[in-house]
Amino acid sequence: MHRVTITIDDELMAQLDALIARRGDRNRSEAIRDLARAGLRQAQEKASPAEHCVAALVYVYDHEWRDLPRRLAHGFHDHHELSVSTLHVHLNRTTCLEVNVLKGRAAELRHFAAHVTAERGVRHGRLVLLPAGPQDTDGVEVTDP
Repeated sequence: MHRVTITIDDELMAQLDALIARRGDRNRSEAIRDLARAGLRQAQEKASPAEHCVAALVYVYDHEWRDLPRRLAHGFHDHHELSVSTLHVHLNRTTCLEVNVLKGRAAELRHFAAHVTAERGVRHGRLVLLPAGPQDTDGVEVTDP
């Protein structure tokens, strides 16, 4: 463990203290370590376009929106080489959540995710990219184009 001294302006310190209170962190050091880890994960998501990755595409959509489930299914079939698995959850009578595990090059995954989340009727969506070379996929082949 290393001790680091930093200087933070009053406004940022007030925001940090408010976050600590909301989250119930034990102290400022714990909160700053958590924020640093989150920042490092976010930086990893900025994988270079050619980098091999695995990803989770999570989105919420209205399954009664004109032909949306069919269009989404066709999109996944058209890009079957990127798709590993899908979890489908019925949130209520009209709203579904899907979590899709994907694999491929970062640029392809970002492009596909943008296409899915831009569909009319998709309310919220997010892609989480994790760099992973072919050796990291343990039986899930990540191939070159």
